[in-house]
Amino acid sequence: MRNWKKACRKDFRSPFQHTICYLVFLAILPCPALAWDFTPGLPCLLSHTEGNRQIELTYDPTQPLYSVTVSQDTPFPDSPFFAMTFNGPRPNTIASTRHTVSNDGRSVTVTDTGFGNVLDGLQYNLSTTIIVAEEKFDIQLRGAAGPVQAFRDCAADVPSA
Repeated sequence: MRNWKKACRKDFRSPFQHTICYLVFLAILPCPALAWDFTPGLPCLLSHTEGNRQIELTYDPTQPLYSVTVSQDTPFPDSPFFAMTFNGPRPNTIASTRHTVSNDGRSVTVTDTGFGNVLDGLQYNLSTTIIVAEEKFDIQLRGAAGPVQAFRDCAADVPSA
């Protein structure tokens, strides 16, 4: 808490400017991180957390295999399918009956050898709606384009076994 005071005192001399600095600090403090994170390596990893939900994509060139895993704090309902609807300028819906559910029911994973439609949906749209049975929720894609492109590049740059 002292760091903001030091920064505000140093940069802003008037009481009004100091108060504005303090209010801006308080306004951004409770904001959730909406960052999409890319981590190169084996496997390449793209992840995003929003509230109590997380989406994680991996690419393992030794298989070669892509995966998308959606996790949340509570178990997902039993469902014969998993779907992602991409909302925005390049809408698309992708569905699979070949998903697996973790032992605790809190994660759903789909794997495939190609993920072009999923990556296009994440990179070029505004949000994705995750659908598992009657449960639906949106994940925002703001800020995803750059990390998705890095994920694509990582997958392309990793030599296959």
